Amino acid sequence: MANIENQKFIALDISGKNYLSWVLDVKLHLSAKKLRHTIDEDNAASNEERVTALIFLRRHIDDGLKYENLTVENPLELWQNLNDRFEHLKAVVLPKALND
Repeated sequence: MANIENQKFIALDISGKNYLSWVLDVKLHLSAKKLRHTIDEDNAASNEERVTALIFLRRHIDDGLKYENLTVENPLELWQNLNDRFEHLKAVVLPKALND
């Protein structure tokens, strides 16, 4: 498999200030690597796909976020944890879009 471990874009900051662009970057890169399904509910990803996606996600988050999610071994769970933590930022950054 291609060297997916190298950082491809700016890591998610612990403050979440770049969360929206980070989400888009992750989805695009996982899609390009045919691993997008690993962060979808009820996916049938293989163990190798999950591990590869988890490595990719962990390489693109702040060290503090890595430490907070140290025991997470499933990319979907990490994705949901980060979403739960930063989802509220959409209301701050995109208030007009949410009201449309």
